Amino acid sequence: MIRSELIQKIADENPHLYQRDVERIVNTIFNAITDALAEGNRVELRGFGAFSVKKRDARTGRNPRTGESVHVEEKYVPFFKTGKLLRDRLNGK
Repeated sequence: MIRSELIQKIADENPHLYQRDVERIVNTIFNAITDALAEGNRVELRGFGAFSVKKRDARTGRNPRTGESVHVEEKYVPFFKTGKLLRDRLNGK
């Protein structure tokens, strides 16, 4: 599901809301999650999962085309850990 499909689904299930308002709500939620992660905070949505940021240290990588060694700088990457309710639902429990 992509963002526009999510917005459409929420708008369809809530006919009393305008689609532009639903779009603003969804964008606000995503922006709040992004801003929190950018600040290094953890975002937990109970029953769904938790977003956090992990640091990857600098390393020596390999260019798959040429086989040549390449230096990869340290970076921060988003990480998602599923919640228990989501895991159980995915596994049919």
